[in-house]
Amino acid sequence: MTDSTQDHVDATLDGRVLHLVLDRPEKKNALTRAMYGRLADLLSEAADDGAVRVVVLSGRGGVFTAGNDLGDFMMDPPTGPDSPVFRFLQAAATFPKPLVAAVAGPAIGIGTTILLHCDLAYAAPDAVLKMPFVDLGLVPEAASSLLFPRLAGPARAAEFLLFGDAVPVETAAELGLVNAVVDDPVAHALERAAALAAKPPAAVRHTKALLRHDAADAIGEAFAREGALFVERLGSPEAQEAFTAFFEKRAPDFSRFE
Repeated sequence: MTDSTQDHVDATLDGRVLHLVLDRPEKKNALTRAMYGRLADLLSEAADDGAVRVVVLSGRGGVFTAGNDLGDFMMDPPTGPDSPVFRFLQAAATFPKPLVAAVAGPAIGIGTTILLHCDLAYAAPDAVLKMPFVDLGLVPEAASSLLFPRLAGPARAAEFLLFGDAVPVETAAELGLVNAVVDDPVAHALERAAALAAKPPAAVRHTKALLRHDAADAIGEAFAREGALFVERLGSPEAQEAFTAFFEKRAPDFSRFE
């Protein structure tokens, strides 16, 4: 695998570490369908590529990702498991090798929920982890309705998922959503990834599989449950009001809904 830039995702193999960089800083690395598709393809290729032992995911320009590009998202919303966003989530959840995240700045929506599928994550002090699904008239995705309560407990999970408030980075570290808060998460993630890539690869893969074995079936069921409702909610009047308000730069009005 060689250095490449396609669909705003830069992929660089250094030694045995594949570094995937969301490369759309002028849009705060907001994710498009093309980016999701590219990420899904790269993870699928890396899963079978013996040259890759660890994957690191980060964002360009001191930003992880502002989440979905809503304009692109609504032009062709996901309709099922073959949609790029769901292909990416499936590829991340079933990736057999260590997946490491380096988070700086905004990590909105999937920018936070993807961390639940990473084996290691490091965040900068300015990281903003937020899951504003309800505010958009939507529901949680990426099996976060299953995995986040397991991590944070039902009460704290309800608070962050219902209100959509940012998870303080110190709280994220306390909960184990990230491993540590560091000044340079990209450098730290690459350093830890290189150390991991030097270990016996089969032993690493088997250990990851054992660590995640009990959750595998439940995650698949959560993907299906959340995905069906997420697709349905995209066409709801509440979501349409939230998206329209976003583009019109005003506060949404949900007073007429029951």
